Amino acid sequence: MSVQGLTTSLARPKVVASAAVAVSDIPSGSSLAVGGFGLAGVPDTVIAALADTDVADLEVISNNCGATGHGLDLLLTRGKIRRMIASYVGENKEFARQYLSGELEVELTPQGTLAEKLRAGGAGIPAFFTPAGVGTPISAGGLPWRYARDGSVELASPPKETRTFAGKRYVLEESITADYALVHALIGDTEGNLVFNKAAQNFNPLAAMAGRLCIVEVEQLVAPGDIDPAQVHLPGIYVDRIVHTGPQDKHIEKRTVRAGKED
Repeated sequence: MSVQGLTTSLARPKVVASAAVAVSDIPSGSSLAVGGFGLAGVPDTVIAALADTDVADLEVISNNCGATGHGLDLLLTRGKIRRMIASYVGENKEFARQYLSGELEVELTPQGTLAEKLRAGGAGIPAFFTPAGVGTPISAGGLPWRYARDGSVELASPPKETRTFAGKRYVLEESITADYALVHALIGDTEGNLVFNKAAQNFNPLAAMAGRLCIVEVEQLVAPGDIDPAQVHLPGIYVDRIVHTGPQDKHIEKRTVRAGKED
């Protein structure tokens, strides 16, 4: 690339007009790394925009698949997800139903391992050894990825390489990269530097790192320099498109209220 071309590329604005514009060129068959944990820090606006397109046959990497009517459930219930790499099936009956009925392929992965797979992918590390899953079907193979209609296992996970270091066994896990990343942040500047709110730091930075093209929705959009560099959780080099959503409603998976004390 010429110096002029590089300058033009760097100067290209990242803020787009809407979530619909941001996801308009995502094709069917794409892989998506999606931030969020339960209902915390989920890029709901971008997911909803994608659900309204004709895209299908998606492979999604995320901690879970949302809850009924929220987050990735919008893609799931419309039959747009072919395969999930996740660490948690709970809180979404449709996710469990599609998995057990053979409609959806699911690669269950230990939560910490999934986080490191995304981080390593974003850092350019192809694989790493971890003790998590040694001595279980995670390393030995045989974990059901897809069930047949009759309930039998149609596709199972393959065995993974294990090695011993300092007398302890470890399993080799390959890192993850995705075609796109969908991310939610509380604050972002127009260069893509992001600040995540509390638990929203969960998988969002990792998903952003692993995606070849990162789309982020931000509640507060500010000018470059308005964020203290020491407070930036993810630098703008990882971000390609920014959607300004304004404040968003926060959802609670299970509301528990303590009974009032009688007089």
